[in-house]
Amino acid sequence: MSDIERRLRALEDRAALQDMAIRYFVAIDDDDYAALEDMFSSEMVFRVGTSAAGVGRADVLDYLREARGNMGVTIHTPDYILVDFEGEDTATGLVGAHLEIAMAGQSLYGAVRYRDRYVRIDGKWRFVEKQMLAFHVGPWADVHDSLTAERRVRWPGLDPQVADLPARSTDQ
Repeated sequence: MSDIERRLRALEDRAALQDMAIRYFVAIDDDDYAALEDMFSSEMVFRVGTSAAGVGRADVLDYLREARGNMGVTIHTPDYILVDFEGEDTATGLVGAHLEIAMAGQSLYGAVRYRDRYVRIDGKWRFVEKQMLAFHVGPWADVHDSLTAERRVRWPGLDPQVADLPARSTDQ
């Protein structure tokens, strides 16, 4: 493969991975589990914070169905997508996004970062791991202090929690 062919393939791969990140959000918002299944490798792992919420494609899909069963309308809006290639058929991604979620009779707002790992299988890119890390999540009524409060993650029915990601990189 010539240098120009390698560079062109890298651009095509980057575009495919960025598109896949957006397709994931659309599929989640639309409850399109067939599309999600097609995006996941058989070894797929989904993490929320540091905890594995699902291991293996079927388990991850079950987890997502159950989680979505507690929600109404959701809107996932990507802010940025960074892709780093580790090899010809492997890559990592960092996806920043804002969330709007109807849950427990409330409208929630939040910001998260996904750490993704991708693998090319039979010529198609798939997720092999997704880790969702929260900056903040909570009711719209709490947006005024959602970035300044000590416990910035406020899911309905749970006690406020410390965010997965620090307010600043110097926070411990």
